Amino acid sequence: MTLTELRYIVTLAQEQHFGRAAERCHVSQPTLSVGVKKLEDELGILIFERTKSAVRLTPVGEGIVTQAQKVLEQAQSIRELAQVGKNQLAAPLKVGAIYTVGPYIFPHLIPQLHRVAPDMPLYIEENFTHVLRDKLRTGELDAIIIALPFQEADVVTRTLYDEPFYVLMPAGHPWTALESIDPEQLNDSSLLLLGEGHCFRDQVLESCPTTRKGETVSNTTVEASSLETIRHMVASGLGVSVLPLSAVDSYHYAPGILEVRPFTSPVPFRTVAIAWRVSFPRPKAIEILADSIRLCSVGKNAVSC
Repeated sequence: MTLTELRYIVTLAQEQHFGRAAERCHVSQPTLSVGVKKLEDELGILIFERTKSAVRLTPVGEGIVTQAQKVLEQAQSIRELAQVGKNQLAAPLKVGAIYTVGPYIFPHLIPQLHRVAPDMPLYIEENFTHVLRDKLRTGELDAIIIALPFQEADVVTRTLYDEPFYVLMPAGHPWTALESIDPEQLNDSSLLLLGEGHCFRDQVLESCPTTRKGETVSNTTVEASSLETIRHMVASGLGVSVLPLSAVDSYHYAPGILEVRPFTSPVPFRTVAIAWRVSFPRPKAIEILADSIRLCSVGKNAVSC
């Protein structure tokens, strides 16, 4: 039994004439007749009652043709699904990002994707690196945006850009008189940090020589759950903090509330990267996503790789 034979019997049932059915199927009449007879022989029943003047379905043939029509419709659905699958940019993409990247990159990334891949909406999740890693491995996410270092078996990691760090302080802070801040100075002031589990916290501690893990912390450290919470506490005068470049601009406060200063050279930075499974079947979607991140304003303002 073949799809061609099923198409023959459905068309013959509709036309009730071998010649017209053969013409619609773009085959000769003998070819169609042989195909119908072959299917009847295989099934061991007559699908059609033939006379010199007409071709009619037998009672059992009616049920067979009805089912054959359903099979042909399902086969067409499979072809349509396959056709959609050929366009790797025509389905949602599940993207994860760490908490200190997502809120600042997606407002720039999504408009760019609308231009280059309008039929590829994003499912977005923000989380810790270890959670994103697990969801990438299990297929719950297609790609994740993280900060290096990051290694995982059977996962491809591609660097996107380097992002320098800046010091955030209240407008009345004495450091506003300085053009740049030495990392050593952070140890002389209250430093607001993200809580445990945030990789950006560890990167900031690495930037401050005497506040690294395992050493004495000489300053008073305040922890927060997000960079925006830290921004609010800095604005209130509680202390200073360190932000990645993408988080420097704030629309929450009018001028004269917060000040930002760069670090002295060598400027601490983080490397933002994208990771996806080697087996992921839509490499074009990943390529478009990565290129769009580089083209968006966050990537332009950072040090592009």
